[in-house]
Amino acid sequence: MSTPTPFPVFIFSNTIAYRHSSIPSGISGLKQLGASTGKFTTEASEDASLINAAYLSRFKAVVFLSTSGEFLTKQQLHGLKAYINNGGGFVGIHCAAAGMRSQPWYGELVGAYFTTHPSPQESVVRVESREHGIMGELPEQFTWFDEWYNFTWNPRDKEGVRVLLSIDEERYEGGDMGCDHPIAWCREFDGGRSFYTALGHFDEAFEDGIFLRHVLNGILWAARVSM
Repeated sequence: MSTPTPFPVFIFSNTIAYRHSSIPSGISGLKQLGASTGKFTTEASEDASLINAAYLSRFKAVVFLSTSGEFLTKQQLHGLKAYINNGGGFVGIHCAAAGMRSQPWYGELVGAYFTTHPSPQESVVRVESREHGIMGELPEQFTWFDEWYNFTWNPRDKEGVRVLLSIDEERYEGGDMGCDHPIAWCREFDGGRSFYTALGHFDEAFEDGIFLRHVLNGILWAARVSM
């Protein structure tokens, strides 16, 4: 049996507001993930002019890596919409939920907007939807140190959203979403697919096997590629 040809992924990390120092580690980690698994190739840029339908059509998935602020013009957002409408895959990591607050469509694409977070601390992440392909090979729960994002709304309430990971607010301080606090999810949306994880604040995430498996499966699902 022949080995499947790696598919192309675009990593976009433009920031207008807060910039995470982990972005270089994230780019490096994603490039290494694609190379080591042989699943995908990568191109990375912070040039927002590349967010247009023609350029994005080269890729099966785009990764917004801790993007922040109003980083797209209306024309560029239209290009992203066209890409999604044509079946493209979107992967949002961590601060991708903090940008483009002026554009409700982007909030729907990601699944929710970030609001606040307490100081980074350790807690226990619970794996949900174990029957979903994205969750393959992940433990039932795992201990993790991160910024625990609160969100404008519970993405579980949105049509078609499948929650993948959640966190118990009784195990850390600063949560404001109550007993149901999703931190990763996926969704068929507007013709395409969207996967988002709130994990990934620190450099170390992009060297961690559990996190990288989580992101790899999200990329594969968003790109409609067998896991």
